[in-house]
Amino acid sequence: MYDRIAHYGCTPRLDTRSPRSIVRSIVSRLIALLLFIGLLFPFPVSPFPCPTAQAAIAQPDRVPLTLEILQDRLKNLVQSDGLPTVDLHGLIIDLSPENLDFRDQFYRLVQAQIQRPGTPVGLDLSNSVIQGNFQVSQLGLRAPLYGQALAPIFSPAEQIQLQRDRRRLSQLGKLSKSLLTTPNLDPQATSLQITAFRGALKLMQARFMGNADFTNTFFLNRVEAQGAQFLQTADWSQARFSQSTNFAGASFSRDARFRSSIFFTKVDFDQVQFQGTVNFQNSEFQATANFNRAIFQQTANFSRIQWQGNADFAQTLWRDQVLFTSSTFSQALFFADAVFEKMVLFRDVRFNQPVNLRGATMLGRMDFGYAGFAKGAYLNVPGLRFDSDQAKIVGNPGQIGKYISVPTLQGNENLLRELVRNFRRLEQIPDANQLEYTRERLRWGELRQQVYGVNINTAAVMQLTRLGFSGDQAAAIAQRRSQLPFRNPTELLSLGAVDLATYINVRDRVITRDVMAPTQELLSRIGTGLACISLGLLLLLSRYGTNTWLIFGVGLVAIAYFSALFWLVDRWRRIAPNPILPSPTEAVWVMSTYSILTLAGFSAIFRNAEYPVWTLLSLGAIAVPFPALLLIRLYQKGRYHALMTVSYFSEEGSLRQLRILIGRLPILPRFEMFRERYVPILWDRRWSWLNYFDFSFNNLLKFGFNDIRLRDEHLPGLITTLVWYQWSLGILYIALLLWTLSRTIPGLNLLIYFK
Repeated sequence: MYDRIAHYGCTPRLDTRSPRSIVRSIVSRLIALLLFIGLLFPFPVSPFPCPTAQAAIAQPDRVPLTLEILQDRLKNLVQSDGLPTVDLHGLIIDLSPENLDFRDQFYRLVQAQIQRPGTPVGLDLSNSVIQGNFQVSQLGLRAPLYGQALAPIFSPAEQIQLQRDRRRLSQLGKLSKSLLTTPNLDPQATSLQITAFRGALKLMQARFMGNADFTNTFFLNRVEAQGAQFLQTADWSQARFSQSTNFAGASFSRDARFRSSIFFTKVDFDQVQFQGTVNFQNSEFQATANFNRAIFQQTANFSRIQWQGNADFAQTLWRDQVLFTSSTFSQALFFADAVFEKMVLFRDVRFNQPVNLRGATMLGRMDFGYAGFAKGAYLNVPGLRFDSDQAKIVGNPGQIGKYISVPTLQGNENLLRELVRNFRRLEQIPDANQLEYTRERLRWGELRQQVYGVNINTAAVMQLTRLGFSGDQAAAIAQRRSQLPFRNPTELLSLGAVDLATYINVRDRVITRDVMAPTQELLSRIGTGLACISLGLLLLLSRYGTNTWLIFGVGLVAIAYFSALFWLVDRWRRIAPNPILPSPTEAVWVMSTYSILTLAGFSAIFRNAEYPVWTLLSLGAIAVPFPALLLIRLYQKGRYHALMTVSYFSEEGSLRQLRILIGRLPILPRFEMFRERYVPILWDRRWSWLNYFDFSFNNLLKFGFNDIRLRDEHLPGLITTLVWYQWSLGILYIALLLWTLSRTIPGLNLLIYFK
């Protein structure tokens, strides 16, 4: 190697540094390299401390509670919210069986301090760790519920609260005694007692390592348990919460029991995590109950509960089934944006106010069987999502569909389609039809708005101000649409000048449509108007093909009306010179039959139509004006043709049978041999007036007993026009009737619509 170096004219250089200096040099270069890489690729630094550090900050080092510390804290009470409080926060309290002596001393000393007369003394266990089982009954004062007088240690306000609970339990005892068939002991003689906890109980960020027993306790003051952790069973059964109660952010790792508890004021379970089963059965919430953003990992039992205030379950997560059976909701119930992964039971529930399911997600079954809805109560379901094949809504057939409400069609088309499919799969045809009617009614509202609404993309500034916008708002709208046309009325809220109140005021009177020529705009509105009228008639006359009795009622009124018209034009021909008039007896029979059929039709319409008056007005608009003009013109002209004393109507005399006459025309054929089978109906029989009702029935419903037609000789054209008009209406009516029957008869409905 040295020869090769010498060949290039170089001399070798030997490293004379010590090994320690060499290592130091290498380390310094590595540090410099790491710093250089850190400058080039900086690591992201979280603004929040790591969980361990955060836990250390939130939970400082705890000190085990000794007898000396306990006695010192009991002697030196602290003031919390104006009340004396035993300060035991931030400690490790060992109440395990291995520490039996300390546990007995703890309960005895704390109970003696809390039960002393005078001002109530609270207990603060915030940020403490309680090892072993915890029993609040050994801290409070035992008070009898029956018979004996309350101890004088209680203040007048506390005695009033305890007396309220005693009266309630006494009434329940009498009720249970009256329901028993065998003799039972008098509940007044039973020595039942309850634990009264007079002061405030603070459990904020406390951790209970063992079972926490708060059963049969009357908390006369507030309970603050924000962020508390119950690692084992937490039993609050038969507890009474007189003041505000707060469990926000608490965690129940095992079972949480609040069975037969009463919350007299507002209770807050916001963001609580129930990792075990939850049982609130037979409880009572006399004020607002807030379970917002709570998580239920296992079965939750909320059955037989009296909810006297609002029940807020918005944004909750239910991973297992939940039971609300036999409960009563006196105020509103909120499930907005909640997620139900399993079955939800609302069987035999009473709703007195609306139930908000806006944006909720269903993965299982929601059962409203035998649920009762008071006047004004309904299920508000806009944005409800069916996110699995097992998702379904179940309720009483023919009832549940009436209480499902969707305010707008926009954004809810898929929801309504899913609801219709849901009830068709369950063979609840009336409920599916009710939702289809709801969908088309919303569509009619949109069509009507398209006809009468003001297009904000073309309206003048003055027109916008008359609509309800201010001058600045109208100018902002004009400036925005010149740059980018509006595609939806909700885009008005993107303008800073338009506030929510203004938008709510004008949203039902504005539309967004592309800019078109005036002629195209007019034609578009005319087409939309015709569609709106057609859909409106379907909704009014048959509830969009979902009500058979309504369409039958409309048919009865129309048949009776045209029967009276045909009888009038055929029997009342002239008064002078030779009168051709019906007999008074026949007039009485015709008008009586007309009245009976009309009243029957009116009864069906008023019982089944949502807007019966509008239904009758629309029917009158179809059946009255044109025939009235024909009759006025007919009697103005008079009749001077041959065969004046022979009826205009002829019947086929060869057969008398029930016939389906859909393909039959109302005019007599011209073939001579065929014409011989038809003879004029008789005028000189008492029952001859029935022929007019039979003809009207045939002409409208295409079904009748005799084949009665108009003669083709010496017949005024106005009468022919009247008959053809009814026949044309009959074609439309029979199509509407068959369509309605196909949607309401279960077997035929499933054959057509089942997918």
